[in-house]
Amino acid sequence: MRLIVTRPQAQADVLVTELRAAGVDAVALPLIDIAPVADVQPLRQAWAGLDRCALAMFVSANAVQHFMRARPLSAAWPPQLLAGSTGPGTSAALREAGVPAELLVEPAGEVFDSEALWQRLRMRDWQGRRALVVRGEGGRDWLAEQLRERGATVDFIAAYRRVPPQLDAAARALVDAALAQPLQHLWAISSSEAAAHLARLAPQADWRAAAAVAPHPRIVQALRQLGFG
Repeated sequence: MRLIVTRPQAQADVLVTELRAAGVDAVALPLIDIAPVADVQPLRQAWAGLDRCALAMFVSANAVQHFMRARPLSAAWPPQLLAGSTGPGTSAALREAGVPAELLVEPAGEVFDSEALWQRLRMRDWQGRRALVVRGEGGRDWLAEQLRERGATVDFIAAYRRVPPQLDAAARALVDAALAQPLQHLWAISSSEAAAHLARLAPQADWRAAAAVAPHPRIVQALRQLGFG
C-alpha cells in the first residue's frame, strides 16, 4: 500500500523521507501550498511588541518559519515570553529558530492540537496578560477564546497564506492511480482544508472505497462528508 502524504511541500518532504527510511512506500502530494503574506509590515510590528506579551502561540511550523523571516536583525526572543506549540513539527521549528527550551510549551501526550496545548496553559494566571497567535490567514479562534475567558488580551497575526495546490502531470497521475486502485493507496490528510482541496481537484470522484488516516475528529468528519468510507 502506498501512503500519500498531503501536507505542504516542505513538511511532506521531511515526513516522506522518514517514512521511506522506515520501509513505508510514501509519496508527497501536497494539498495545500504555502505562500508569504503580501505585506510583512504587520509582522515587523508584531516583533516590536513581543516584549509586552506573555505568550506567542504558533499554529504550525510554517507559522514559525514565516514569522521568524520577518525578525529584525537586532531582535532577540524576550526572556519572559512563552512559545506555544501544538505539535512536534512546530516545536522543532521553534527550537531551530533559537527559542529556549524552557520557554517552549507543547502538548504532553500523543494528541497534538489547540485543546491539548490548552491543558498545559490553563493553570497559569492570564488575567491582564497579552497573547499573540501566529497563524495563516484565517484559522480557528478556540484557544484565543479560552485565554480571553481567563482575562487575557489576544491578538492575531497572519504570517503566511494557504493557497490551493496546482497539480502537475505526475501529481494528477497519482490522484488518478489512487482513485483507480483505492485498496493500494492510503491518504494521510492533515487538515480539513486539504480535504476540501481534494474535493475540488477531483469533483467527480467516488471516494467510498478509499481509505485515509487523519489526526483529528474534525478532519475525519470532513473526509466522511467527502465520501470516504
